[in-house]
Amino acid sequence: MPVILIVGATRGLGASLAKTYASESTNQVLATARSSSPPENANNLSYIPNIDISSTQASKTLVEYLDAHAIKHIDIVIVTAGYFATESLQKPSFEAQETMYKTCVIGPTILVTALANHSSSLLDSNSKVILVSSESGSITLRHESEGGGNYGHHASKTALNMSSKLLSLDLKDRGVAIVAVHPGFMRTEMTKNVGFDKFWDNGGAVTPDVAAKSLADWIETFDISKTGQYWAPRGAADIGTAEPVLGPKDKLPTPLQLPW
Repeated sequence: MPVILIVGATRGLGASLAKTYASESTNQVLATARSSSPPENANNLSYIPNIDISSTQASKTLVEYLDAHAIKHIDIVIVTAGYFATESLQKPSFEAQETMYKTCVIGPTILVTALANHSSSLLDSNSKVILVSSESGSITLRHESEGGGNYGHHASKTALNMSSKLLSLDLKDRGVAIVAVHPGFMRTEMTKNVGFDKFWDNGGAVTPDVAAKSLADWIETFDISKTGQYWAPRGAADIGTAEPVLGPKDKLPTPLQLPW
């Protein structure tokens, strides 16, 4: 029975991924929640409480849960947890940037290293690690048509991409495949809360269920030959700077390997 661990699974993309994978009765889905009172377990879907990825205790709590429930191997790890706060030249935020870095890059990096170091069998040549990033982390795709600002959002995703690359180098000999992905522009509370709902229609935003399905389908094709890379499973349709940087969207492939 394949074991799928989804970190950040109570809302948005994470919740949709948990539902998508749990719809296959042959999967064992482990879904983390920050709350001490997560949703109730259902059939092959189990929630792990008290996993706040921005906390120094998250990895320890997770590994203790895996040991207590005799989880010896994980086939797919998907880290979706994120935090987004807007900034401008006139209104930067030290506190918001600190939270974004902890949530979007430090926490995921420490969690993957904890899993890798816990035992040689927990992550092995049959394991895939997917770190949910964003096209916003691509330095190449930043273009004057978009402007600046949102420093912590963009830079934390760029840092996550670097961690993904470095982890792929550290774990390649073990055969663990690691990738950073842009799952798509989504109609979520996170994007709504920062005012991005005004771009949903023109920006090609999709629901988390749609993004989860396309990501899960792409993960089926992902293997060690693509480890250390950066992909957009849904292609360039929702990447506003794709055309001025990469060329006409209708000429770009789907899925699309993104530039760093």
